[in-house]
Amino acid sequence: MLLILLIVQFAIWAHASSVAQATAEEALAAARVQGSSAATGQQRAAQVLGQIGSSVLIHPHITVTRTGATATVQITGTAEEVLPVPGLSFPVHITVTGPVERFVPATAQG
Repeated sequence: MLLILLIVQFAIWAHASSVAQATAEEALAAARVQGSSAATGQQRAAQVLGQIGSSVLIHPHITVTRTGATATVQITGTAEEVLPVPGLSFPVHITVTGPVERFVPATAQG
């Protein structure tokens, strides 16, 4: 029985990691757009997480940063626990980074 519960716990952790990854990618896409901001990425992450994973990813912490060249999204949290063992947790940590979109004028070919 313990082995079955461990398998289920691993599956829940994998699902929570997948939810965090999908959320981070959506937030990054929103933050990378020309004229966007880190706040836009933060809002998109909260929206996506509320739709697909608020019950499996416990205590999520979302950080979105945007510089002139890159945008980065970090999501941390804990997977829902099947086995209530004190001191045993299943952390989730996802970081995605990408370049921001910007207009680059065409150069004259001579």
